[in-house]
Amino acid sequence: MNFYKALLSSALLITAGGVLTACGNNEASKSKSQTLNLSANSRLDTIDISKSGGYGSTGNVYESFYRLGEKGAITPGLASKGYSSKDGKTWTFKIRNAKFSNGDPITANDFVYSWRRTVSPKTKAQYSYLFNAVKNGQQINEGNMNPDKLGIKAIDKHTVQINLNKPVAYFKTLMAYPLFGPQSEKTVKKYGSKYGTNSKYMVYSGPFKIVNWNGVGDKWSYVKNNDYWDKNAVKLNRINYSFVSDSTTSLNLYNQGLLDVTPLATDQLQNYRNDKSMKDYSYSMISYLRYNFNSTNKALHNTNIRRAISLSIDRSVLSQKVLYLKGSSEVTGFVPKGLAYSPINKKDFSDQQSVNNTLNYKPKLAKALFKKGLKELGMSSISINLSNSNDNNNSNVAAQYLKGQLESNLRGMKVQLTSLPAKIYTQNEQNGKFDVGLDTWGGDFNDPITFLQIPQKGTPYNYGKYDNKKYDNLINKAENEDANNQGKRWDDLIAASKELSKDQGVTPLFQNSAYYLQKSNVHGIIHNTAGTQWSYKYAYIS
Repeated sequence: MNFYKALLSSALLITAGGVLTACGNNEASKSKSQTLNLSANSRLDTIDISKSGGYGSTGNVYESFYRLGEKGAITPGLASKGYSSKDGKTWTFKIRNAKFSNGDPITANDFVYSWRRTVSPKTKAQYSYLFNAVKNGQQINEGNMNPDKLGIKAIDKHTVQINLNKPVAYFKTLMAYPLFGPQSEKTVKKYGSKYGTNSKYMVYSGPFKIVNWNGVGDKWSYVKNNDYWDKNAVKLNRINYSFVSDSTTSLNLYNQGLLDVTPLATDQLQNYRNDKSMKDYSYSMISYLRYNFNSTNKALHNTNIRRAISLSIDRSVLSQKVLYLKGSSEVTGFVPKGLAYSPINKKDFSDQQSVNNTLNYKPKLAKALFKKGLKELGMSSISINLSNSNDNNNSNVAAQYLKGQLESNLRGMKVQLTSLPAKIYTQNEQNGKFDVGLDTWGGDFNDPITFLQIPQKGTPYNYGKYDNKKYDNLINKAENEDANNQGKRWDDLIAASKELSKDQGVTPLFQNSAYYLQKSNVHGIIHNTAGTQWSYKYAYIS
């Protein structure tokens, strides 16, 4: 998940809770009404699940075959049963008796229609590439085949069968993503171009439905969906969202009792380090340097220069003292800590991917490698442009620190900084108009491939056009030859991550942490580190 494009624009980071300043009567009233008040740091730009750029919160209004529970566990969704063939290429799901929010039954055909709509090039779905493992998915995405050839069909009213090109180890986890949920063809045709532009031009399959959203407003709400198949498990009647552009305002609203949860910005975190109401709601996100391998800047193509850049950065100072990321884990590679665990021995992937002298702070070695790289290039000095999105305060601070580190540790290195609005920054990267970008990526699901596919040749988010045959061969082996062998696949991905570190195809900097204040009478919020980040299905106010 691209942080600026998806998380900030669509994931609906919640804000609320903190010091209990509201009066007892107000809290009792809220408990009785079961209303949760949250804030969003960006407006909701679309509710069309095919076109969304992020699903951090919309898993509360849309549901697929499964849902994500605590710690990313797969829990029941619209499928009462799901199983695969022995070779892992055919999946069958039995759809339970469920309804859309307008009372219409959800059938197997609603899944078939939804998938075909999303994968169709004319829909321009941002995540259509996640269907590439489905039979004919890539060909359809590329406009070379009709969407009705996609490998999904309705066997009967309550049975969906999916045919894959190859086994997908994380397929069940992927099927908890709202992107793969059903859509009502009748509703899409009824509203036409209005579909998904207003909360009333949509039907919902999840625990809640959206009301009072008109496409541009600063306030909207989720209300309990009484047609939801598991409605008895849902305790909240309403979740109110307000767009709040800055953390100071959000914290003030929280302290006034107007919000129930609020995120803490870097400069606020120090004041609440020991507050019992503080919650760690971190996401699996890595901030890193992305190099443009299509750039005319020859220095970026030199492995020793890239390694020197990495070894010149004191990451512990950057994360702990510059950005005040409380409890931020030390990065060991491109895959963050806590995202995925070995299916064999349950070890964290991040504990197995490290390569010495790649992400350590080694200024002496950095100088030697830099000198070696300059000699290979026949240059005495180099200049690079480091760009970042100014929509995130931390990235501006980090960019300044990086400039200081690189110029002081590498004599002959000149760093020019360019800070841009998120939209322009992303467009520049997509068009290859950058040297080095300060980027952040968040996992879409709990598997290393959600990160390791980014630097693979030909993938949509490989904006820098990184091309390493050894790396690509390891990824391809993991996703094809060894796809149905959990142990071998895991080893392939570990080897790929190590190769990426050795070559510094990207330079990981720090793992993002996110802390919130949450009122003590708010319970049952499920937060996951990847994919559908927030679940309020079991939340309640005491």
